[in-house]
Amino acid sequence: MRTALSSRLLSALPTLTTSVLRTSTPLLRTAAYNVQTRFSSHSPLAPTQGPPPKKKTLETIRNMYKKGTPIVMMTAHDFPSGLAADMAGVDMVLIGDSLAMVALGMEDTNEVELEDIIHHSKAVSRAVKSAFLVADLPMGSYEISPEHALTSALRLIQKGRSHSVKLEGGLEMAPTIRKLTSVGIPVLGHIGLTPQRQHSLGGFKVQGKSVKTALALLDDAFAVQEAGAFGMVLECIPAPIAEVITEELSIPTIGIGAGNPTSGQVLVQTDMSGNYPRGRFIPKFVKVYADIFEQTKRAIEQYAVEVRERSYPEEVHSYKIDEKVVDEFKEALEKRRQRGGL
Repeated sequence: MRTALSSRLLSALPTLTTSVLRTSTPLLRTAAYNVQTRFSSHSPLAPTQGPPPKKKTLETIRNMYKKGTPIVMMTAHDFPSGLAADMAGVDMVLIGDSLAMVALGMEDTNEVELEDIIHHSKAVSRAVKSAFLVADLPMGSYEISPEHALTSALRLIQKGRSHSVKLEGGLEMAPTIRKLTSVGIPVLGHIGLTPQRQHSLGGFKVQGKSVKTALALLDDAFAVQEAGAFGMVLECIPAPIAEVITEELSIPTIGIGAGNPTSGQVLVQTDMSGNYPRGRFIPKFVKVYADIFEQTKRAIEQYAVEVRERSYPEEVHSYKIDEKVVDEFKEALEKRRQRGGL
């Protein structure tokens, strides 16, 4: 027997809107979502159990650093990848310019533009309810002047709904970082291998392998810290050098190819999840935790087989209708044919 609530809900379904779902009781929201999924190929978010996740802020990250708790950072480039990272409980989600390759099929990060990052940041932000969001300032969006960087960063915060921005560079970028942080925009620095400058670095090479270059990296790290960055990414740096840099600083370091001693780690989600065809080059520092691409490909192959042999869809995948209605429909159709209506 239907309750009064469920009867009212079913009768009101045609007029339910997103705003109603957001302001209604948990019971109403859950019931509405469960009914809606019967008629839609996709529901933006499935109903979840328990209270909403606690929001992680910049203060959360700083407290983790003070306590020595490793910080988990993961890239995301769209709604599903953002949702997966957030539901997995990572602390920071990066909308990285790596989306140039993993989402847009570009040759390298230098091809991606600010509008691309903003577009993808919007999508990720709709999914991420807990993690602290960082978005990359892509090449060409911040180098001209601190004011140029500020304009771009404001767009990423306002339009892309990011909580902070990341930019590459050390000493030379200190005035830019200082400009952004002075107006309240949190900045995550990035030193070592800076992919946007790969051509000037001679390609994707490990940085800081000599005394001179290691000292230069330390100078970069101090400059980024003193300019007000809340942390920095250390990319492709020998672990002992990254360890010294981490120990010398009073802000967290996030390693990628910088060994274990850093304050946290970041990986490109597409790399670590195996969401690419076999044979693709994978950097030394990446541990592959899954084989998402092959699983997806096999699923699609099986789907294609079943469609071609007509074993899908089965009756369970089809909507039912009263046979009387079908008979009446056929009779009406026949009468239309007889009148020459078809």
